[in-house]
Formats: sequence, C-alpha cells, structure tokens
Amino acid sequence: MKKILFKGCGTAIATPFTEDGINFEEFGKLLEDQIQKKVDAIIVCGTTGESSTMTEEEKKQTIRFAIEKVNKRIPVIAGTGANNTKTAIALSKYAESVGADGLLLVTPYYNKTTQAGLVAHYSAIAKEVSLPIILYNVPSRTGVNITPETCFELSNIENIVAIKEASGNIAQIAKTASLCQEQLHIYSGNDDQIVPILSLGGLGVISVLSNIEPQFTHTMVMNYLEGKQEEAKKAQLKCLPLVEALFCEVNPIPVKEALNFLGYHYGIPRLPLVPLSPAGKQKLEKAMRDFGTLS
Repeated sequence: MKKILFKGCGTAIATPFTEDGINFEEFGKLLEDQIQKKVDAIIVCGTTGESSTMTEEEKKQTIRFAIEKVNKRIPVIAGTGANNTKTAIALSKYAESVGADGLLLVTPYYNKTTQAGLVAHYSAIAKEVSLPIILYNVPSRTGVNITPETCFELSNIENIVAIKEASGNIAQIAKTASLCQEQLHIYSGNDDQIVPILSLGGLGVISVLSNIEPQFTHTMVMNYLEGKQEEAKKAQLKCLPLVEALFCEVNPIPVKEALNFLGYHYGIPRLPLVPLSPAGKQKLEKAMRDFGTLS
C-alpha cells in the first residue's frame, strides 16, 4: 500500500498579494486559522494559490514560509507542476530541500502532451525526488486528461502515491479506482463531488471551500470515513449553494473576496484575473450569510 499523505481535508490555500510580492502576514494568519480549525493538510502554490502568476522566487518564498509556519503540525504539499519538465524538477527538488511533505504536480498545460508524454514527464520528475507525488488532473484548465490506464501505469512508480481528480468525470474516476486500487489514492479536486468520490474509495479532498469553511469540510470528510455516511451526505448537499457561489467566476476570484468578507486582507487576484463583479459579490455574500459563514 502506498504512503498516505493525509486523510480528510487539504486546503488549496489562496495567496494574498501586495504590489511588491506576497503578503506573508495575512498568509500566516490564514495558515494558523486553518490549523486551529482542523484541516488535515495545506496545499500551497496550486491553482487557488495563483501559482501561474507567481515568479519562481515567489513560489520558493511561499513554499518555504508555509513549511516553517506550519512546522510539521500537518503536512504541507507544494504545488511544483509546470509545462516544462525541467522547471518542475527544479522546483520539486527545492521543495524537498526545504522540508515539504509532498508534491502536487499538475499536468503540462498549453503545450499539452500525449499519454506517453505524461508517463515520461511524471517519471522524469519522480526519479529526481523521493517525496510522495500527487498527480493533478484538471483537464478544463490544462487541456489534457490523465486516463485511468495512464494512472495505472504511473501507479507502478513508488513515489507516485495519489491523484487529485478535478476532471468532474465520475465514471472515469471510478475506473481509475478500479484499476489502481490501493496503488493510487484519490482525492476529490471538486468541492461538489467530495462524498461521491469518497464513496469510490477516496481519502479526502483538496478543497477551495475549506479556505472559508475548514472545520465544516474536515468534518464532512471524517464523518464519511468514520461510517457516518448520512451526516456526510447532508453536509455535501448543504454546502452546494456556497460551493456554487465560490465558483460563480473563475477560481480563485470569488474565494479571495470571501476571505476579504471574513476580515482577512487578501486583496484582489493578479491579472489576467480581475476582482469579483458586483453581481458576483452579491451572490457570494448572500450564500455566505445563508450558510452561516458570515453572520
């Protein structure tokens, strides 16, 4: 059985920017609050963290800061994927050198590749590090999908231990689970599919929702894993309007505004992302109030 990086809720944490770089004071506050409210892992420099508009140095600073702030209380998983294999290797080796617990590696975007290319890409990275690797399948963003058969081939590599599945394709995820069994753990990459993926043997979620509802998201997953499926199902259905509001515009536009509503100084996304529209703000604020996130 492959190493389990975490069970439960891992937060795909947002990154607050200043005009000059990263607002580490606010980032540290959110990290601390996440730990106090029971999240099971932190995923830094992912899609929600706006890694695509961060410089290489900013990524390194953010990974290092998160590792030092969390201080081994929960796992810190670094997003080190790139569409240049050499770049992904270099950042992955850096993350390992500063104490990351695992890596999240998105599929190569824009240039894309074939399934054989995915195997070659991930194999090359896995050879250069000893950290456990989570594959990240999000074809709506990258234009490339990891098929279940490719997952099975990659699961034979010792330190490729899991996949974050954000394809939205439950039939595909079921086939991956069937082929790979305990050789590749599955995490939901979509907050509206947490319980369905847990029902296929998933171990948890890498979540946007948990930026603003960490305790709730953690409890939903743990209830399911501890045999309280009815409570987990009710929680999944209850949060759907809030999840819909958090994705009313491109992630992480809404969640950064949600954090601002909660009193964090999270500012606005970096271009080409723009601030949440007035209609989006109205929808998000109502959803947060209805859910009880905002009083």
